Amino acid sequence: MLKKIRVAANPGVSGWQAILPTRKPQSALNGSVCADYLVVGAGFAGLAAARRLSQIEPDAKIIILEACEVGEGPAGRNSGFMIDLPHDLSSQDYAGSAEIDKQQTLINRSAIAFAKSAFDEYSMPPEAMQCVGKTNAAATAKGLACNTQYAQHLERIGEDYHLLDAQQMQSMTGVDYYLGGLWTPGTAILQPANYISSLADGLTKNKNIHLFENSAVTNLDKQNASAADTLWRAKTKQGVVQAAKVILAVNGMIERFGYFQQRLMHVFTYASMTRVLTTSEVKQLGGEPTWAFTSADPMGSSIRRISGTGGDRIMVRNRFTYDPNMEVSEKRVASVAKDHRKAFDARFSMLRSVETEYSWGGRLCLSRNNVFATGEVEEGVFSACCQNGLGTAKGTAIGIIAAEQASAAQASLVPDYKKEELPKKLLPKPLMYLGANGYMHWKEMCAGKDK
Repeated sequence: MLKKIRVAANPGVSGWQAILPTRKPQSALNGSVCADYLVVGAGFAGLAAARRLSQIEPDAKIIILEACEVGEGPAGRNSGFMIDLPHDLSSQDYAGSAEIDKQQTLINRSAIAFAKSAFDEYSMPPEAMQCVGKTNAAATAKGLACNTQYAQHLERIGEDYHLLDAQQMQSMTGVDYYLGGLWTPGTAILQPANYISSLADGLTKNKNIHLFENSAVTNLDKQNASAADTLWRAKTKQGVVQAAKVILAVNGMIERFGYFQQRLMHVFTYASMTRVLTTSEVKQLGGEPTWAFTSADPMGSSIRRISGTGGDRIMVRNRFTYDPNMEVSEKRVASVAKDHRKAFDARFSMLRSVETEYSWGGRLCLSRNNVFATGEVEEGVFSACCQNGLGTAKGTAIGIIAAEQASAAQASLVPDYKKEELPKKLLPKPLMYLGANGYMHWKEMCAGKDK
């Protein structure tokens, strides 16, 4: 039997969830239930896995256990970019080798298509998912060079893009901060908490899918039902699920279940969101009412202007920290929020009186060799983890893949996926901690005004 599994806390209040209308969560698990499949985790990977399982085996009983409320965890804390193209955070300009990037792009697009079909099927609110592309924004000569290099890479792999000059960037944003940009058409922009909660609520309309929120798994162990069959038993605070097959869609938390030990890097990134802009502030800012920027420098700031449910707001996302214990303090979030304020004031000097309303952190999980942590890790237990900083698209993809592996599906919605090597072993913990944090801090400093 495993030691008791402890759930990591989610630091700060995610603005994405806070600005949504109040949602009634599904009840917590209470008592004993049996299922054909148990999915642990109701983020992008877990909900994609449950939906794919229901497509493959419509009569299968599927239980989903979520440790907190849907949208409260990492899935509702990201920046909302469902990116189709190469997006390697450890690179100079997001690009890797042409062959690998072509394959990853096709995988990401399979995930986006799956998400779009869910968006349509469950009649999600319009702002939950908008297929409008995104811009890599450059505020420095280095950022412009990154965009130029990336554009050349996109040409080599046959992808469309459009370079924007400083005037076009100012027309979009209302500010003269940016020197240029690179727009690509294939990214879907999400209100992540809206999308993930709408997906969860849509899935539970299926009578064979049962979601239990605030139901953290505390133990997962094997029960021999017979000489030929194995059942898995998952315990929560108030209940038990028995299932023949389990999909762990918990990203870096899978280490606490006993798998992929010392192979996963646990990184936090952070974001802040303003209060609602007044009518006069919106007029003063100008520009377009919604836009979404990632930084041309991978360690720079992602900025979004948001309108719709929750009002007109601006979100800033920057800073990365390596935290192998998968938890950070509220004090850390407050400290990083000061950096967000600096980034905001540098870009939107006319809005210095606009207060920050929400600041939060969210967990990422990466591998040294940029691969998933997937496959059957023990008889009947399948992993859908390690999304390498692109949880919306890669999380969706690995959820689909895990469902197909668990059900032995003959046809795949992600046909371009090929079995990968294991995540590489990490260096000893002290070296990893000092090396990873030192490297990220240096890269953030090098980003200059793009941060």
